[in-house]
Amino acid sequence: MEVEKNIPTLTAKDFESDQEIRWCPGCGDAAILKQMQNLLPSLGIPKEKIVFVSGIGCSSRFPYYMNTYGMHTIHGRATAIATGLKLTRPDLNVWIITGDGDALSIGGNHFIHLLRRDLNVNILLFNNQIYGLTKGQFSPTSTQHQVTKSSPFGTDDKPFNPMTLALGAGASFVARSIDREAKHLQEILKAGQAHTGASFVEIYQNCHIFNDGAFSMYTDRASRKNAALFLEHGKPLLFGEENQFGIKLDGHQPKIVDVKHEESLNDLWIHDESDGIKANILSLFFETETFPRPFGIIFQKSSKRDIDQSQPYKEISVEQYNHLLGGKENWTVL
Repeated sequence: MEVEKNIPTLTAKDFESDQEIRWCPGCGDAAILKQMQNLLPSLGIPKEKIVFVSGIGCSSRFPYYMNTYGMHTIHGRATAIATGLKLTRPDLNVWIITGDGDALSIGGNHFIHLLRRDLNVNILLFNNQIYGLTKGQFSPTSTQHQVTKSSPFGTDDKPFNPMTLALGAGASFVARSIDREAKHLQEILKAGQAHTGASFVEIYQNCHIFNDGAFSMYTDRASRKNAALFLEHGKPLLFGEENQFGIKLDGHQPKIVDVKHEESLNDLWIHDESDGIKANILSLFFETETFPRPFGIIFQKSSKRDIDQSQPYKEISVEQYNHLLGGKENWTVL
């Protein structure tokens, strides 16, 4: 949405509500909240034009802690309610806050169709691979054989890959970040907000009570440089302690090479955010431990569908409302 002129200069403090934060101390949700509050003042959007819509789960407390408009809705339906809001008020900056259980279990159908319709909203999926609010049951993204309160012998389910799901649904912006990478997270949030169309950002978020260390290999200093691949548009795919490893494509088959001894930088895979085929290959790095896990913008293309924000929304009068309720298009259930 367009930046408005002549609005008061805002700070991160202006976006903090007066509500006591009820997340467990040290929860990754608080880190995400902080980056959102740091980001919003730079966007030039009045607080009254920003709305956070959430479903059910630990992440869904988010609207209470933002000094903006917000709605804490019902399980899995934040996407549906946000769709109605954006259709009637296209001038609003709408953020959907959801979790791996809320979005990918009961809310899965709403989630994929919102991405398919490419409505101009921002979806943040807090993925901690567990049901935290209900005290530690396995979720759609829990790892196979993970022992939880609802799977004492380990879950048999293969975990959802949110990246491939979003790409398969036709999402026009797909990205991944992590709660402990503050600068990276804020850059991804800003890029998603700037995108016209549905932006989807999966955020790895640590639940240190019920699934502590689920993403430690991507955050711990000893392992992160070999386990995480941070993508930059137009740059080669490099990772390792000294960026000594690169990824090249043999046809459509990715291959890890030793840059210092085997291949030159000119032979490596250059990241192109607009390449949907390569985006799908990147998303499948999730399926194997051979390749590092990609972080950053996996895919981004121009949206072909958007509401004309230049047209003001139309208010319905009391007479029109009464006519709708009292007309012939209703029935009585006996």
